Amino acid sequence: MSAYGGVSGDPPVVRDVVLVEDETVRAHAVDGAPIVQFTAFLDGTQTVHVRGHERGAPIMQGTVAAVIRERRERRLVTWPHRLPIVRHAYYAPLLYVRERANHERNGWPIVDTSYTKKGTLVPRHPAALRAEALERIGHARERAERELADAWCEMAANAADGGAGVLFVDGGISGSVTTATSSCVVGVIKSHQTLYSLGDGLPTIMSLECGERSSVFRVPHKERTPVVSWYLRLRNPHGHDAMFGLVRVEVADHGDYAARANDVSRWILAEVAPLSLPDGRWDKMVYGIRDCEQFLRAIAS
Repeated sequence: MSAYGGVSGDPPVVRDVVLVEDETVRAHAVDGAPIVQFTAFLDGTQTVHVRGHERGAPIMQGTVAAVIRERRERRLVTWPHRLPIVRHAYYAPLLYVRERANHERNGWPIVDTSYTKKGTLVPRHPAALRAEALERIGHARERAERELADAWCEMAANAADGGAGVLFVDGGISGSVTTATSSCVVGVIKSHQTLYSLGDGLPTIMSLECGERSSVFRVPHKERTPVVSWYLRLRNPHGHDAMFGLVRVEVADHGDYAARANDVSRWILAEVAPLSLPDGRWDKMVYGIRDCEQFLRAIAS
C-alpha cells in the first residue's frame, strides 16, 4: 500500500470531472449534527499465496470473501438474507504449466492467466504473469462484493415497507447498474491514487477541514455507470499529510445534489466513532467496515 491508501504499483493521476454543484470547486461545511442512518456495512477481502513455480511461471492461490454485517440493537451481525461469500481458486498460466492435475486435487477451479480478460497473450515474464493473477483475484473480489450489494438493493426494492435501510459499501458503487442507480447504497472510497477535480480545484479539496465536503461532481466512466461524488474530511488533518481522514463518497445520480451530499455526509460522520484502532487506516475506516474485515479474516483464513 502507498502512503495515500492506493496500491503502490498504480500510477497517481488527477482526472477532470464535471461539476454538478457550484461553478468552481468549493468547500462546504456539513450542516447539522451527525446522525446514524446506515443499517449495514459491506466489505470484501482477498488473500494471495504463491504456491510454486514451473519453469518460472508462478502458480498462485487466491481466496476472496465478502460479507454484509447488519446493525441490530447497536450490535453488528451477519445479514441473514445472503450468506457470506468465500471462494478459492488457483491462478496459473496453463500455456506454460504442464502439471495441471496436481492443482485440481482439492477441487478448486483453475483460472488461466495465460491471457488477459481481453484475450491478449500475457508475456511469459514471471512478473507479468503474477500481475495478471493479482488482477484476476481483484476482479473476483469485486464480483463477490457486487453480488451482495445487488442482493441488498433487490431486497430493498421488494420490501413491503419501501426499503431495508442504507448500505455502507467500502469502495465505489459504479461497477453495477443496480447499485449505481440505487438510493439505498452509499460507496465510500479510502484510496486516492486517482484524484478527481476540475481546473485549479485540487488545493481546495486538499485543504478541506474536518466536517467539510467538496462540491459535488459527476464521475465519468467509459465502462461503468456514471455516479455523483464528493470529497469529505472525517478527521482533523493538522499535523498529518493531505490525505489524512479524506474519503470520496459515491451515490446514485438522482439530483438534489447539495441536500443529498449534506445528508449523506452527516451519516458518514456519525460512523467515525469508535475508532478502528489498531488498524493503520483508522483515520478513514469506520468501525462497521473494520468489523467486516475481522469477520472475513476469521472465516476465510
